Amino acid sequence: MKIERIEAIPVEIPLKKVFSGSGYRVASRNTIITRIHTAGGLVSEVYNGDNRAHGRDIATIIHNELAPLLIGEDASRIERLWARMFPVTIPNRDRKQVMEAIACVDTALWDLLGKSLGINVATLLGGFRDRLPIIAIAAYYEDGKTLADLGREMAWLKSAGMAGCKVKVGGLSAEADAERVAACRDGGGPDFIIAVDANRGWPIAEAVKFAGLIEKYDIRWFEEPCHWYDDAAGMAEVRQRTTIPVNAGQSEISSHGVRRLIAAGAVDIINFDASEAGGITEWRRAAGMCQVHGVELAHHEEPQIAVHMLTAVPNGTYVECFPDPERDPLWAGFIKNRAAIRDGIIEVPQGPGFGLELDWQQVEKYRLDR
Repeated sequence: MKIERIEAIPVEIPLKKVFSGSGYRVASRNTIITRIHTAGGLVSEVYNGDNRAHGRDIATIIHNELAPLLIGEDASRIERLWARMFPVTIPNRDRKQVMEAIACVDTALWDLLGKSLGINVATLLGGFRDRLPIIAIAAYYEDGKTLADLGREMAWLKSAGMAGCKVKVGGLSAEADAERVAACRDGGGPDFIIAVDANRGWPIAEAVKFAGLIEKYDIRWFEEPCHWYDDAAGMAEVRQRTTIPVNAGQSEISSHGVRRLIAAGAVDIINFDASEAGGITEWRRAAGMCQVHGVELAHHEEPQIAVHMLTAVPNGTYVECFPDPERDPLWAGFIKNRAAIRDGIIEVPQGPGFGLELDWQQVEKYRLDR
């Protein structure tokens, strides 16, 4: 599988409304589609990431810095190619962007490997199971949104086939956000999975107070409870003072960051994002560490690839998605053969590679490089 050409296509879709977490506002859905063309005629077709503003920069890194390292190489030698790309991160620069660029190329290489062998990526990575529960990322902060609205939102998510919801918190006081969680529990019912995500929104004391207020609601995990500047130590303290499992990892850009969280005793669950941090190859390293240390695995967003990774290993938990098409028009409308979701369960696509067939009319409409 000799690599002949690499395309990185930045896509940006303006959203009809703004979605807010504790410290951010999302007004567009962005991604990179990576197509690696081989001499034998195979072409990858996969997209990565939910980056807000720098898709063009990532595409430029792929075209100008990574592609020249890989043209003419055997696409099946993925570890070798990853090792060729990684030194691009070493000079003093925005390393997160480089790791995102590597992630795009690496994910496309796994797609090609699966296509060349006629099997899906889930099988390549271990094939532990064929399905997993799927939960929504929802309950955002929105102007005028009431507690009753949150309850109705949970009911709608259940009707849309979701097994649960990751509720946005961390933007208000512990007491106010606890009321929001209570409304979500009421709306979803006792069998609906509820997790909470503060996106590093609180100091330790407020996070601990919030955890104490919501423990009675059977919370699956408390994600990124503490401010960024000493997050591992902060999460370790929160973890010691609550019965709710602590989840983190989406803000790390390498498996070394995952090792830091595990060593600090900061996490019960890791949601390391392959699209943000070096791709499937780097995710495998993090996943192996988690399994050895008895840590569960989630994945930050990106259900089109996460379903393959999380079903491949025994410690995978839930796939996450944005079922609201206004939040993720890519998942809603760009995939012609989206994975089946039924009664809270997502099935692993059985086509080769990631099994994606994209709607290229939609891609052409929203690509930024033309």
